[in-house]
Amino acid sequence: MDRNADLAARLNRMGMVKSLGMRVEQDHAGLIAHLPFQDDLIGNFTIQALHGGAIGAFLELTAMAEVILKTEGGIQPKTINLTIDYLRQGRARDLHARARITKLGRRIASVRAEAWQENESEPVAALTAHFLIGTEEAADSTRTADP
Repeated sequence: MDRNADLAARLNRMGMVKSLGMRVEQDHAGLIAHLPFQDDLIGNFTIQALHGGAIGAFLELTAMAEVILKTEGGIQPKTINLTIDYLRQGRARDLHARARITKLGRRIASVRAEAWQENESEPVAALTAHFLIGTEEAADSTRTADP
């Protein structure tokens, strides 16, 4: 299985990825995540705005996908903390995101992610997060028994 297929398979095991309908691919600049618009993602029907929780979850999952891809490890990153800046209204349209690892240590990964709709230079929201990686504690939380 190639890296893209492996990443997609790992992400699809996460319930939130399925619920959101999120998908990832790689382009010339690296990993890009897509959140296709669904009516269920609307948080304010009056102004047709995406729910902030959906945007935040999408950004967190995008950041996790980048960590999984870059570390090539079998361990699911565990969120230590995250901050989300909501910069513009997320409209009733598809959402896209990229993440960049700003520091990768043996145990912690620091990641920055941005989501946009029509123009990558006009982000809707930005995330800064730290993930626990590469420890037995992280591994214990993601191991599953063989059938």
